[in-house]
Amino acid sequence: MTQSNPLPEGNEAVVFDALLEPHRSLSPLGFLLLMTAICCLSGAAGFFFFLVGAWPVVGFLGLDVLLVYLAFRANYRSARMFERLSLTPQQLHVQRVGPSGQAWEWRFQPAWLKVEIDDPPEPDSPLLLRSHGRSLTIGAFLTAEERLDLAQALRGALANLSWRTAPLNVPPPPSR
Repeated sequence: MTQSNPLPEGNEAVVFDALLEPHRSLSPLGFLLLMTAICCLSGAAGFFFFLVGAWPVVGFLGLDVLLVYLAFRANYRSARMFERLSLTPQQLHVQRVGPSGQAWEWRFQPAWLKVEIDDPPEPDSPLLLRSHGRSLTIGAFLTAEERLDLAQALRGALANLSWRTAPLNVPPPPSR
């Protein structure tokens, strides 16, 4: 989760802005080095089997390299997904972009928004946004601790909105 500085969105200032992305521990350079090592090992083993007359094994070793490559490509493709939460005094805008690039959007009124998560969170505890009978699970790819941190940060941003904490300024009834 990364939080960026508030930027104006239309006429309103963004009070809370978070970009949620799945964590991928293997960098592109690490992927290149790993695939190079796998190719070298499989190539050396394939050459040995070819020399001893077991040439069909070479095809299976090549298939192993291809399957490892395809598995990593699928993993990197799924890493293209993200969720963005932008809170203004008027609305919470949630945007989710899937691995294919398809986007979904939800909008919630902050006055009625509840942020729910188990405390302490279990590994499968969902982070829910609830309002007006609707609920949305966000950050499913985050760790339990990251979901709890996000929930606390979002609750703090909601609490800091002036209309949520300020007393109502109701004029006194007219005197007769």
